[in-house]
Amino acid sequence: MGSKWRKAKVALGLNLCLYVPKTLEDSSSPPRRSDDTVSLSPVIVQRPTTPVPSSSGLRLPRSMSKSSSKKTCAICLTAMKAGQGHAIFTAECSHSFHFQCITTNVKHGNQICPVCRAKWNEIPLQSPNAKAKSGVKPIGRPRDDAWMSIPPRRSSPIQYTSRPDCLRVSSIFNTEPAVFNDDEALEHQDRSAESGLDKSKPGVTGTLEVKTYPEISEVVRSVSFKDFAVLINLKAPAASRSSSNPSSSSRAPVDLVTVLDVSGSMAGTKLALLKRAMGFVIQNLGPFDRLSVISFSSTARRNFPLRLMTETGKQEALQAVNSLVSNGGTNIAEGLKKGARVLIDRRFKNPVSSIVLLSDGQDTYTMTSPNGTRGTDYKALLPKEINGNRIPVHAFGFGADHDASLMHSIAENSGGTFSFIESETVIQDAFAQCIGGLLSVVVQELCVKIECIHHLLRIGSVKAGSYRFDNGPNSRTGSIAVGDLYAEEERNFLVNLDIPIVEGVSDLMSLVKVQCVYKDPVSKETVNLNNFGEVKILRPIVMTERRPVVSVEVDRQRIRLRAAEAISEARVLAERGDLTEAVSVLETCRGVLTESVSGRAGDPLCVTLCAELKETQERMASRQVYEASGRAYVLAGLSSHSWQRATARGDMSDTTTTSYQTQSMVDMVNLSQTMTFGMPIASSTSSPSAQRKLRQALSFPARPRPR
Repeated sequence: MGSKWRKAKVALGLNLCLYVPKTLEDSSSPPRRSDDTVSLSPVIVQRPTTPVPSSSGLRLPRSMSKSSSKKTCAICLTAMKAGQGHAIFTAECSHSFHFQCITTNVKHGNQICPVCRAKWNEIPLQSPNAKAKSGVKPIGRPRDDAWMSIPPRRSSPIQYTSRPDCLRVSSIFNTEPAVFNDDEALEHQDRSAESGLDKSKPGVTGTLEVKTYPEISEVVRSVSFKDFAVLINLKAPAASRSSSNPSSSSRAPVDLVTVLDVSGSMAGTKLALLKRAMGFVIQNLGPFDRLSVISFSSTARRNFPLRLMTETGKQEALQAVNSLVSNGGTNIAEGLKKGARVLIDRRFKNPVSSIVLLSDGQDTYTMTSPNGTRGTDYKALLPKEINGNRIPVHAFGFGADHDASLMHSIAENSGGTFSFIESETVIQDAFAQCIGGLLSVVVQELCVKIECIHHLLRIGSVKAGSYRFDNGPNSRTGSIAVGDLYAEEERNFLVNLDIPIVEGVSDLMSLVKVQCVYKDPVSKETVNLNNFGEVKILRPIVMTERRPVVSVEVDRQRIRLRAAEAISEARVLAERGDLTEAVSVLETCRGVLTESVSGRAGDPLCVTLCAELKETQERMASRQVYEASGRAYVLAGLSSHSWQRATARGDMSDTTTTSYQTQSMVDMVNLSQTMTFGMPIASSTSSPSAQRKLRQALSFPARPRPR
């Protein structure tokens, strides 16, 4: 009987998931759990149970009667009681809400019941001249509230001020303005001491660390050396920690815009997990960070303006995210355009700005012609405002049906990264890794300047990946535009020089000098580093050693570049349909890496690269496998190597996803993996064995492995 009832609910559209906080009246009775519900009380598990398919949130327990559900407003998630001075609206479907909540929900565009999805014939409207009332008095929810909970609130009710720089809750869902200049003011600019961003306190510990390594230490005078490599290694300083609160960094605040796909294909578990991941992001933003939420399907909509993530801001951001409903097609271009407008039109600017884009499908508007054919001009999807203002878009392709080439192109052309989320259960971990980096920016506008010292030297080439290298006059100077660095993040660039034959009696030859200029995003000061000397080598008449020893550091970077080039070459062959040759290229590269100096020494980087090459081979086993997951996996890997920045790949359970990870990323992913519906697992079970295990995709089919 229970199975038939569940099928009937699905057919009638009643299979909704809704988060209902525990009321004071319910706190005395122990929670019950049925087979189709997810516990909202603190539990200790390895991995939270995946919510049942829904587009609204977590499911109401069957044990709750209709009368008990009326005690909680499904929109603001707070109690409804008669006599509190708040009007209560009861819809024709018999579900009740605060009148203020349901009118703002209708303004938001939702004219169906948030609980049972029934379409209303009569909708509540509020007079345009009515003043925005303060929010309803919140109940004292316990700290261990479940999914999309917010940090513990103060004992006093939240008060919405009437200051012009503080948005009222009712204004969030009003009709979108023509210009998005309604962003919330940055209070920390006027109160730097209170915000922890006092310029007298360093935002980072130390300065950028610069090291240089010549390929070999000596070249005889009578011999020329073409493509002699000089490695430039950069390492960003660590973020400083607040003495009063070690868990928070004195860091640069972020303006983050999330552009989320809510098309029909996101219905069910996908949207439920996306909401949970967004809840994690909101929880981990600081009070001086700002967030805006854009959703897109057939059209795009700004669901939440650029607001500070204070206690009030987080509560309202969670409300906006929880109101997302899936339907319609996929118009990525409109979503990006609206997301870019939020950052372009804003009146105030935090030091760090970024867009996070997530989609599980293919653009059905901009990239599709009237006759139904698909275009390949992916740059048409990227608004000119993003390119012109250097706004990085970190793109996340979700599942097997997304357009990986399109998402990779958007990220690559904007200066962002592309991640492939194959397993729906790790979407939160992928977001966690990304914001772990964005919340730790310690270097901005970094420029590396290279100058040849010896008058006969010329710069042959520079291996800089996706970073722009500008060659100076006569190839004697050049510069690399690196941009932002996360705390403790490293960059490695190989500069190839042509060493000429020299005459004379000098045993030393000066090759190049390196200068770095960047901005500290916290203090806003420009840092100029030009005092770490010159790169020199010996030029003896006779070689002192029978065989020169190659620098281990240079060798490690060469095999990294060799692996990236092999993956890129294999991708070209795979796109042509020659999968056999693509696999052969990867296998040959694995052999070269194994026999290299680093490979024979068991270098961890070499081991990781060999594992990545093997995984790439397996994802090119057949055309079906390559189309389902291989292309996205390869492009996410190439994005990671070209920017030397961590990206999510596959189910994030193998070692290849740890490449380029910083400690702040690791910490944030660990936090995500030890969360049980928004609550950290108890310290007594925080051992690695007690942490949740990453599982394969639940709704995405497992990819076949080659035999």
